[in-house]
Amino acid sequence: MRDAQLRQSSIVISRNENALRNLLSVVAAGCAFALWVNSAPAQSRASATQVPLVGTVHVDADPQHVVNSFDPDRALGSSLDVLSHEGIDKVHSPHIVQESLSAGWGPITYRNNTELRMGAWHWTENGTWSDAAHHSGYFTGSTDLNGPTRYILAYALPHRGFSTSGDSPVPGPNLSYWKSNPYLTSRFTGESDALHPQWVVVDLRAPKAVNSIRIAWASPYAVTYQVEYWEGKDALDFDRGPDGQWKLFPSGLMKSAPGGTVTLKLSDEPISTQFLRILMTESSNTCDLHGASDIRNCVGYAIQSIDAGGLDANGEFVNVAQDAMGENQPTYCSSSIDPWHSAADVRNDGKYQHTGFDLFFTSGITNNLPAMIPVTMLYGTPDDAAAQISYIQKRGYPISYIEMGEEPGGKHAMPEAYAALYLQWATAIHKVDPKLKLGGPIFEGVNEDIRVWPDAQGRTSWMGRFIAYLKSHGRLADLAFVSFEHYPFEPCSVKWESLYSEPQLMKHILKVWRDDGVPHDVPLMITEDHLAAGLTGPMSTIFSALWLADNVGSFFEGGGAVFHHSPIQPEPVQNSCLGWATWSNFVADRDYNITGYTALYFAAHMINLEWVQHRSGLHHMFPSSTNIKDDQGNLLVTSYAVHRPDGNWSLMLVNRDQANAHTVHVTFDTPGKRQSSFSGPVNMTTFGCGQYVWMDEGQNSHASPDGPPLAANVMGDQQTTFTLPQASITVLRGKVSGL
Repeated sequence: MRDAQLRQSSIVISRNENALRNLLSVVAAGCAFALWVNSAPAQSRASATQVPLVGTVHVDADPQHVVNSFDPDRALGSSLDVLSHEGIDKVHSPHIVQESLSAGWGPITYRNNTELRMGAWHWTENGTWSDAAHHSGYFTGSTDLNGPTRYILAYALPHRGFSTSGDSPVPGPNLSYWKSNPYLTSRFTGESDALHPQWVVVDLRAPKAVNSIRIAWASPYAVTYQVEYWEGKDALDFDRGPDGQWKLFPSGLMKSAPGGTVTLKLSDEPISTQFLRILMTESSNTCDLHGASDIRNCVGYAIQSIDAGGLDANGEFVNVAQDAMGENQPTYCSSSIDPWHSAADVRNDGKYQHTGFDLFFTSGITNNLPAMIPVTMLYGTPDDAAAQISYIQKRGYPISYIEMGEEPGGKHAMPEAYAALYLQWATAIHKVDPKLKLGGPIFEGVNEDIRVWPDAQGRTSWMGRFIAYLKSHGRLADLAFVSFEHYPFEPCSVKWESLYSEPQLMKHILKVWRDDGVPHDVPLMITEDHLAAGLTGPMSTIFSALWLADNVGSFFEGGGAVFHHSPIQPEPVQNSCLGWATWSNFVADRDYNITGYTALYFAAHMINLEWVQHRSGLHHMFPSSTNIKDDQGNLLVTSYAVHRPDGNWSLMLVNRDQANAHTVHVTFDTPGKRQSSFSGPVNMTTFGCGQYVWMDEGQNSHASPDGPPLAANVMGDQQTTFTLPQASITVLRGKVSGL
């Protein structure tokens, strides 16, 4: 049956006869060994032997209906993240660089995992401390062109104190007290501190009866603040949106308050709550233990410890968590963290480092294209960010874009706080070069809007409030792009049917950002991307290839501008909740020795080497659609059409049906309701479960067969049909008469 379907496409196989026989034998078997047991719908499995009807792919080729235009050398790239000291040496070796680039991705974005982990980073170890005598304070890197930088070190933040702010912080030996970021005070924002209140949320891990609190203030302390309790569901769930409200304790408002350790009775009767918030709006502006020589030591708020509880019959404070051990201990989330640190806070064990910018730009990993680079913002200083950019430009390294900070939503930073920092950093960087394109906020991969506690106007949208802040300050022009990450699925619950939702998830989140107020002339960019934020078995099965094709195609169809898949370098095969897999394009061990390729690698080839044409210029994307659905209404075949600079029309077709091949006829609809078709030679390249099957065998996991895609030539005319094998990506590329 499937042999006949392949013959009717007039395929002329360009590879040897053995490759053809292998393909047909796998197709005839239904790629059964590639399927996930019990994951395909019953009706799909039952219909595996039925001959599907010929479907139609419609391409709306009206020049007035172009949905997007992009240059692959600017718009289709990959990313580089944190590595070990040894890993940096190996990844940037000529062989690994060559292999990494062979996946076909164009530009690269540099991910700042140190800022993600709530640490300071020194993009160079040459520089000055604000307190030079003690090698501490606020570090500014040197712009002098000394020896090339090869490694970047992370530094823990002592003034993180008890705070985790939602992420796993860089561990440090000198944690002292929590102190807020001085750059969010009126001294630097030019606005009242009441407009940027700082806060600490105490999570008791379970509802507890509370009517008192004990706060050990450091300096500077709050002279005006209020203590609140949360009524509702998780107060810190910004991904889904906090469901509830903060309520002021009956005696929770403090004015002209003293410092030191204070015990406050908040209410006569205990109130059951899991979350408490100390909201601070006016500072004592007394200097911390580092002295008055630097104004940054004397602004904001600092707290040594916080305990929630009640008063016993003798009026003595009783901590409600005093018997809590281990994981039941309270946790603390804060609005911001002071970036003060010292030379002693360095993490130099070699296990957690970033690539130095000189090595990054000279090893070849940038593909000789301008790169997107980060500056630290949440835990850095504007002077240091400006110095970093000045250094890179003095070296002559090309920068495409600059990302400001790292995932503020995941750290529970308020949009107004991020915006206030953003404007200070933008001012400093644009003094170096006003033409530089800055953007953010680098949202962690979410499928819905990030929502926070309502402001005075009742607004909860993080992005909406960020855009509103820039507009109200007349600085929207400083936002050259909006970036976010895309991790659509929970790693342990991925199933085959998850594929059907990817195009809608992608287009939806793009629309969300626009609806939040991002202007249509501000491009939307994905700067980190994978199917889940945690390693999962499907990352190395054929599922990942199909997902990536839909991921890229729907991103551009939805109006996206720049896409980066992660990561570019090899990663070892490891165990996960759904089997052994790797994040990367390669099957590799912990020493980065590559022994094979993954489905992601071949999907990248289909996208970058077949569908689009790098080093050629602007591609125009047109609407396209198919009518092939299952009994539940799921679209089984998706299509993405581009007109390339070489004059070819290129269609990427994703057959997401596990059990069935589908035969299609392709029409190009033009003004006047005239239909055209491929004419002359059509290049047909297919990659699917006939060319790749992941063998889950523990540390020896690998693919067999392991590619490559199957290439064929088809003579196109009005009667030509094309057969798309089950679980496959197919690219059709050729000329269309009359277009």
